[in-house]
Amino acid sequence: MEKSLRELTGDVFSLPETDPAQLSPLTLAYIGDAVYELVIRTVIVRRGNAPVNRLNRKAVKYACAKKQAEMIAALTPDLTDAEKAIYRRGRNATSHTKAKNATTADYRKATGFEAVMGYLYLKGETDRLVRLVKAGADRTADDEGND
Repeated sequence: MEKSLRELTGDVFSLPETDPAQLSPLTLAYIGDAVYELVIRTVIVRRGNAPVNRLNRKAVKYACAKKQAEMIAALTPDLTDAEKAIYRRGRNATSHTKAKNATTADYRKATGFEAVMGYLYLKGETDRLVRLVKAGADRTADDEGND
């Protein structure tokens, strides 16, 4: 059986296991942002080859703070208690940055969403992570379809 990226990285770089619940919420959001972006880009690329600028326009629709804030609002009833706690920690974390095109409230919710993504990734729960992204995308789909 092939190892996950998380497992393989730990093995190759001789990294110790970490308890994601013990990491700062902004650290979880940092890795969660990258993992979420990879999931979105993977879905877009697997839907079909296209010029990179078109692929990027599709990805940006999902990577913005406003969309992530909408997704976490739609997903909150489905989150476990542990995931809700991680979300709250991420949302309430003091960050010294702000998204250029987002309200402070949306940015904070998006940070919480990304913290949940990072938490699930580091726990090795990629199936749960991808299913939550799918559910969030489905529940917040606009009239343009599920690009």
